[in-house]
Amino acid sequence: MPHKFHADRRHKIARQKFQVTNWPAYNESLRQRGDLTIWVSDGALCLWSASRRKSRGGQPKYSDLAIALCLTLRAVYGLALRQTQGLVRSVAALMEFDIAVPDFSTLSRRSKGLALPSAKSGATTSGPIHLVVDSTGLKVFGEGEWLENKHKTKAKRKRWRKLHLGLDLVSGEIVCSDLTTDDVGDPTALPGLLDQIDGAVDKFIADGAYDGAPTRDLLGTRFGEIVEVTIPPPKTAVPSSQSVPVPSGRDHHIAEIQTKGRMAWQKSTGYNKRSRVETQMGRWKAVIGPKLRARNLDNQKTEAKIGVRVLNRMTELGRPEFKRLA
Repeated sequence: MPHKFHADRRHKIARQKFQVTNWPAYNESLRQRGDLTIWVSDGALCLWSASRRKSRGGQPKYSDLAIALCLTLRAVYGLALRQTQGLVRSVAALMEFDIAVPDFSTLSRRSKGLALPSAKSGATTSGPIHLVVDSTGLKVFGEGEWLENKHKTKAKRKRWRKLHLGLDLVSGEIVCSDLTTDDVGDPTALPGLLDQIDGAVDKFIADGAYDGAPTRDLLGTRFGEIVEVTIPPPKTAVPSSQSVPVPSGRDHHIAEIQTKGRMAWQKSTGYNKRSRVETQMGRWKAVIGPKLRARNLDNQKTEAKIGVRVLNRMTELGRPEFKRLA
């Protein structure tokens, strides 16, 4: 559960049992995620080389599409840049493509601020989306760890980045994402996430880190008063001064928690669905990896965007459908 309110006696609660109802289709989708079949269209080959520009300076040799393809293969198979170059070169040789393959230094240089081609989502959602947001940390390896292990120097503070994800509960697709430094709070990164959403949002779920008037005012300004905000207030929360004549949504949450308890509030408001985005974080660290391979922030942002596209593509291949047994 997202909130372990009865953690000291949760062993008395029977574990819920679920069954996957579309196991044959979902099982085949899991196989397809490891399929090595590669098909390159004639249009992609025509767009492999960059078009000449009229401005001064050196001319680019590879298009953004070519760089994005190489970096995508790197993210899927967890390769270093040199191994990525070797993989693409072998694929081009096996398929008898007369194309030049970007070297590892070009991939590193061009990934900074790379404009990714637009990806059309295969998931269909009718009407407004149900948005749930959360953040997690991704490790960044630098010279501090190497010096500590090699020369037994004094331990330094570990470096990491903060990955913010917004998940659509209906389609299971990551609809917004951002990568920031570790000193950027969740409410501070929220406006950038909402800027990436084109449609309307009628339900917003987040943890207590987003609690506050700035978040609620921002959601009301972007999506109107129809948006249902589900953010757990802290234990010390008190109703506002206008809770009696004109109670806000937060006032209703505080009153329901005081009356029925926090666990009952989580069930009635659907806050337990926030665990879906936590599961998505686990998928990220299992499929993409718990660390970032790039060294600077701009390249790391591109790496995170490509990771989002990879996970969305795997979601399109198939999702499990459950029914509760007990």
